[in-house]
Amino acid sequence: MVKVFQAADATDLVTELRRSFDDGVTRGYEWRVTQLKKLLLICDNHEPEIVSALHDDLGKPELESSVYEVALLRNSINLAVKQLKDWMAPDKAKTSLTTFPASAEIVYEPLGVVLVISAWNYPFLLSIDPVIGAISAGNAVVLKPSELAPASSSLLAKLLEQYLDSSAVRVVEGAVIETTLLLEQKWDKIFYTGSSRIGRIIMMAAAKHLTPVVLELGGKSPVVIDSDTNLKITAKRIIAGKWGCNNGQACISPDYILTTKEFSPKVIDALKQELEAFYGKNPMESKDMSRIVNSNHFDRLSKMLEEKEVSDKIVYGGQKNRDKLKIAPTILVDVPLDSQIMSEEIFGPLLPIITLNNLEECFDVIRSRPKPLAAYLFTQNQKLKERFALTVSAGGIVVNDIAVHLAVPTLPFGGVGESGMGSYHGKFSFDAFSHKKAVLYKSFIGDAAIRYPPYSTGKLRLLKALVNSNILEIFRVILGLS
Repeated sequence: MVKVFQAADATDLVTELRRSFDDGVTRGYEWRVTQLKKLLLICDNHEPEIVSALHDDLGKPELESSVYEVALLRNSINLAVKQLKDWMAPDKAKTSLTTFPASAEIVYEPLGVVLVISAWNYPFLLSIDPVIGAISAGNAVVLKPSELAPASSSLLAKLLEQYLDSSAVRVVEGAVIETTLLLEQKWDKIFYTGSSRIGRIIMMAAAKHLTPVVLELGGKSPVVIDSDTNLKITAKRIIAGKWGCNNGQACISPDYILTTKEFSPKVIDALKQELEAFYGKNPMESKDMSRIVNSNHFDRLSKMLEEKEVSDKIVYGGQKNRDKLKIAPTILVDVPLDSQIMSEEIFGPLLPIITLNNLEECFDVIRSRPKPLAAYLFTQNQKLKERFALTVSAGGIVVNDIAVHLAVPTLPFGGVGESGMGSYHGKFSFDAFSHKKAVLYKSFIGDAAIRYPPYSTGKLRLLKALVNSNILEIFRVILGLS
């Protein structure tokens, strides 16, 4: 009989992990690097099992699983192992005349006991990648995988228990009840990946304890296509970033296309041609495309397609099979801007194209909606590239490709506004789970009487000059010229 996770279990769990943290188990370099190397062993020793679990949960092709989950995790772990000593080292900070003689540094301090709540669409990558940051920064951590990817959740629980130090790293499986009980505890940080609706619940729970959060959400990521582009490559990259990334079930998946009325027929033809080249004349039979995660999401997507004034806008695809949880790549043109498909994040294989009188209108369309997690532009126009990067507010921007910024560890990955807060990847993951503690070392030498009572006009003038680092005024006061 499976033991039911209860409130007392959640409390005991946090108490045990906090005891380990307070005892210094997680603080040392050796513990951190050992745990990271064990995460690497999980990738090396269990890739076939991971691929199998992802296929069970999402029907993911092996290439997507091996490259977009396991290989990306390997890169993240290897980078952390290589850079960890540098990340942990204090940063020297300049001091001022006010504190002379003194030295200062910024010390990276682990936050304590942290909670990571991950998503179902990339259940290994989005579970372990934040854990890499939490461990690198020296925290004890609880991982709550998504119940919507049960095979992956079960495998994560088994492997992390088998490989990692259970006194400081735990996995809690379950659904709403277990997550709710965990959220009632006091954490030192909560890292959540998922929908904005649940993100609001996470934030409300965190507010009770003034717990800081990182929210990796999503939104409607636009793709702007200029007529001055390499259309064949543009079409291929959009398809790879939309249907080739978990069949559109990705937070940075292209959500809609903006292009001109004049250029749109060419865009549609290019997409149709490349979709057929990639997935054949009957994409429903393709083994190179993931399925929809479950019947609820299938029904949600079907409802979008069946909405009045939307169903007749399909120019490609639209086929569905609920028994197999399959929806074909579907392109629509000029659906109503107030329709469900244009009001909510799609998170699936549907791609509306909105046509404009001129490309300049794209800025107003994007600005009129909540800030997205990603925004994409395809053009060879240098001035347009620069303007897009400067004026479009999004978590990240990619010019002439889709989603590849995710794989660049020197770039922060995160949202803005309703697409989230906080960022991670590479050193940014370490920073996300660290407190930057200011430390000032002051000497007993040179103790100045001017800071102590009784106060005088001369002391006031000299202190103001010191605080303002006004060398000239300091000399004037000392020489009695002021």
